[in-house]
Parts: sequence; structure tokens; C-alpha cells
Amino acid sequence: MKSISSFAIGSLATLLAAATLPSCSGNHGQQQGEMPAPAIATVTLAPQNVDLQSTYPATIKGKTDIDIRPQVTGFITKVHVDEGQRVRKGQALFTLDQVQFQAAVDQARAALNSAQTAVNTAKMTADSKKTLLDKNIISQYEYQLAENSLQQANAQLATAKAALVNAQKNLAYTVVTSPSDGVVGQIPNREGSLASPSSAQPLTTVSDNSQVYAYFSLTEKDLLALSGNGKGSVEAAIKSMPAVKLRLSDGTMFPVEGKVATVSGVIDNNTGASSVRALFNNPDGVLRSGATGQIIIPSPMDSVLVIPQKATFELQDRRFVYVVNDSNKVVSTPVTIEANNDGKVFVVTSGLKAGDRIATEGVGTKLKDGMTINPTAAPAEAAPADAAPAAAAAGKAE
Repeated sequence: MKSISSFAIGSLATLLAAATLPSCSGNHGQQQGEMPAPAIATVTLAPQNVDLQSTYPATIKGKTDIDIRPQVTGFITKVHVDEGQRVRKGQALFTLDQVQFQAAVDQARAALNSAQTAVNTAKMTADSKKTLLDKNIISQYEYQLAENSLQQANAQLATAKAALVNAQKNLAYTVVTSPSDGVVGQIPNREGSLASPSSAQPLTTVSDNSQVYAYFSLTEKDLLALSGNGKGSVEAAIKSMPAVKLRLSDGTMFPVEGKVATVSGVIDNNTGASSVRALFNNPDGVLRSGATGQIIIPSPMDSVLVIPQKATFELQDRRFVYVVNDSNKVVSTPVTIEANNDGKVFVVTSGLKAGDRIATEGVGTKLKDGMTINPTAAPAEAAPADAAPAAAAAGKAE
């Protein structure tokens, strides 16, 4: 009996084990089947028009920035203006000590009077000598001496007149006036300071900022692209360039558009760039010399393929996207893009075609080459603005 019982218990254990194994195997298979393909946003590409922008740091200068320097040396006795004040052409800015210059004028005027008296005396003598010569009372030699004295007196009179004019000019130079309309800059020297034409620091700067220049730089590559890689002239390209915008240092946009005026004909060997100048009207005087900002040059492109930058990744200096094939598998695909971009989207020049679907999320984190996904329509903010209809169509197709 003991042998039969042992056999029965062993058989029962074997049956239980056999029943348990298929059950465990079935549960494991079900867990694997419960892992669906991840939902990934995609967008279907379609040609569209975009307005890309190129941004360049810029320095602003008034149309004319004139350093104000005195033409004579003297101590400043009065400052007539203040920093930031608007002035008109000819308006007094500074007055220098006039005492010595007024004395020079008085001395020159006295010398002129003396010279004029000498001329009068010499003329009277010459006239008298001429009368005596005509009566043969004196010789020609004696008369000629009197005539020479008159000429010498006239020369001294001319010298005295020139000295008076020079003294009067120097006196006038003691009042330093503005050479143009504009805005007064920094005034480092005040009353009591010595002003001199040879001073390294000017008395101030007057900036005519009714119009301003925004200076920025273009690289050699930019210049070649501007001229169509040598197919056209830079001058013609400048004339055909659209109006440019100016972003101020606080991030706001200056309300008046400008125009690129000139491009330097020399490329700086140190920077590899050429200086460019854009002209802006400044009716309200908002822009001041020395300010900084950013020049924004629009670059419209028609019928191009645009992809979100976040839909791309880089590998060994090449850029890739994940193209979704008909089996909903992602395939890493190399693409070529325009160097110019707005920081949000890329313009594709090769590697993709209209109608291709690309993944716009999970790039670099979730996705791997050959992975099967569950495509979903990309949110409006994830797709380029003009591509919304195409994205919606892609969602319906799926």
C-alpha cells in the first residue's frame, strides 16, 4: 500500500507541474503583448513659404559725430549747455577766458591806428616832395626816398590790419559754438579747466542723430552668398535687399525700418568680416550714438520644405531625421539644411521630399532606428505654422 500511495502522490505532482507550466508561459506571452508601440507626433512635409531672419550685432552711431575742440588755448569760464541737450548749429557751447584775447585785439587796433597815422604822414611828405620835384627844387632821388617811405608805411598798415583781424578771430574763438544741429554728449571739462586744441580729450561731442547708422559685420561667406557666389555684384545685391529691422538692447523693435547703404570693400584679416552700414531715420531721437542692438535681415524663401529643429539630431557632423515609413517604422535619414535659420526651424535642401513623414518628438531620447511607432498628429506649436494643414491631413490619413 505504501508503494501505491507513493506512486499516486508522484503522479499527482507531475500533473500539477504540467498544468502549471503552460499557465506561466501564457502569462509571460501576454505581458509581452501588452507593450504597444509608443505614440510619437509626426508631421507630413509639404512645400511652403517661410521668412527666415539673419541677426547681426550692431553698433549705432549718429550720422555725424563731431568732436568739439577749441581753436585757442584758455580756461573755460562758462559751460552753456548740458549733456544730452539738443542744440542748433551756431549755438554757444563753451566760453573761454577772453581777457588776454581782448587785450590782443586792443593792442592790434592801436597798432593799426599808429600805422594809419604813419601812412598819412608819409603821404603828405611824398605829395610835398612831388610838388618840389615838379618845380625842379629837389632831385628825383630825394622824391623817390619819400615815395619809398610811403610804400613802407602802407605795408606796415596792411600788416597791422591783418594782425587786428587775427586778434579778432582769436577773440571770437573763445566762444565755442556747435558746428551742426545735434545732441550734446559727455562734457568731461567744466569751468576752470584748461582747454586746448592739442588736448587728447574733446570738450564734448555733438551728434546729429536725425538719422543714424547701424554698423554690423558680414563674413566673407555672407558676402559671397550676397553676390550669388560671384555671379552678381555686391552693389546690385545691396540695392535689391529688403528693408532691415533693428532690435534694441531691451529686446523691443525700433518702429522705423532701415536700408543697407554700404559694404566696406576691405575684409578685415583679423576678423574675416567686412563692415556694413545700414541707415535709419530717427525722427524722435530714440537712437543715440554708442547704443547697441541687432540688425535683422529678412530672407524670404518660397516653396521649400521646413522641419522643426527639434526633429533633427547630429551624428559625426551630419544631421539626421527619423522618417516614418508605410510600416510606421522610423528610419534615420541624413538631410542637408540651409545655414540660415531662425532658431526654430530648418529649411531642407536635400534628403527629404514632399509627402515624407518625420517624427517631431522623442528624437534623441525615445526613438531608435527601425523602431515601430504609433504616429499621431503633431501639436500646432510643434509643427511649422504654415504646415498645419499638412499635419492635419497626415492625422486623417493615419
